[in-house]
Amino acid sequence: MLRRAFLASALVLALAACGRQAQQSEGSLKVGATAVPHAEILEQVKPILAAEGIDLQIIVFNDYVQPNTQLAEKRLDANYFQTKPYLDEFNAGRGTSLVTVASVHVEPLGAYSRKYKALAALPNGAEIALPNDASNTGRSLLLLQSAGLITLKKAADPVQTVADIAGNPRGFRFRELEAATLPRVLDQVDLAVINTNYALDARLSPRSDALALEGGDSPYVNYLVTRTDNRDDPRIRALAAALTSQTIKDYISRTYGGAVVPAR
Repeated sequence: MLRRAFLASALVLALAACGRQAQQSEGSLKVGATAVPHAEILEQVKPILAAEGIDLQIIVFNDYVQPNTQLAEKRLDANYFQTKPYLDEFNAGRGTSLVTVASVHVEPLGAYSRKYKALAALPNGAEIALPNDASNTGRSLLLLQSAGLITLKKAADPVQTVADIAGNPRGFRFRELEAATLPRVLDQVDLAVINTNYALDARLSPRSDALALEGGDSPYVNYLVTRTDNRDDPRIRALAAALTSQTIKDYISRTYGGAVVPAR
């Protein structure tokens, strides 16, 4: 009787452990993303995860704040839209502790204009619109510096503001706006520095339309991000593996023509 009771207890514990493991590795996975290219890339991942019993649910956002806020509030399991400098700034400013899981791709930042065909044609005093979050403001200023339009107090520091401009010989004026709105104000300004995901969403081609574009060696990699409490969840690991697979790298290279490139 004791032996049978012991074996029964052991079986119950084993089944419970298997149940917990299956629950972790299977089921739905809610991931926040901006529409282009992140949600498009995640759509390619769906069948890969489905084969592992994971239902990938993609929640599309048109801003950079809510995907992190909802992840911190456990309304999402992960998100995929941001660079490490932006994440660090968000964590520091909001008291969150979100973490990177895998580096996926790079989106070279570009400067666009509907009024001028070259940077040399910009008039003195031209109005230039920049994204207003700290990481992308600094990144934009570095791009303008590399294009010879301005000089900065610290030539390579990615966290700088308009106040850190040391040289502005052509008297450019700067207007800082939410990143998502920049394509919509392109007709109202002389030049706008736009993140590639928003540029693609607005049907701008970074390779043919940008007057200045970051090189392929940009350190601003886009990451899959989650919380510290679930970064080792098998579903998150499966998603990370799929996003960094050769299948997805080939899709990115084939689809975006250099406007989005797989992370090295």
